[in-house]
Amino acid sequence: MQYAGQYGLDEFLTVVEDHSGIRCDACYRMRLEETARTARAMGMDGFSTTLLVSPYQKFDLIAEMGRHMQEKYSVEFLLEDFRPGWRSGMAMSRQFGLYRQRYCGCVFSRQEREEQDEMKRIKRAGAAG
Repeated sequence: MQYAGQYGLDEFLTVVEDHSGIRCDACYRMRLEETARTARAMGMDGFSTTLLVSPYQKFDLIAEMGRHMQEKYSVEFLLEDFRPGWRSGMAMSRQFGLYRQRYCGCVFSRQEREEQDEMKRIKRAGAAG
């Protein structure tokens, strides 16, 4: 399978510009639509997403979007709740020294994570000082 290498940041920011509350909806739609379109073009039987493993993602919304793209592109959406295995997956990734991103991938989520990390650093410095 070939990686497209296009994040679609401009499109994403345009969609959520005045509606930051829908950023996850917009992101899921964009990612799942491109995945379904690519699966169809490549003649694959189905498509899915690694977002289904995270307890921090909106599982029901991902499922809804996936089913919609299944209908739109006539390619099966493989829906599986992988969240029960999340902790063991995290432990294995630590064991093998794999990169683990601490945010979903969107610029807003990254900013929120960086702000949380900074607040923790400030609290630790205050407690140590």
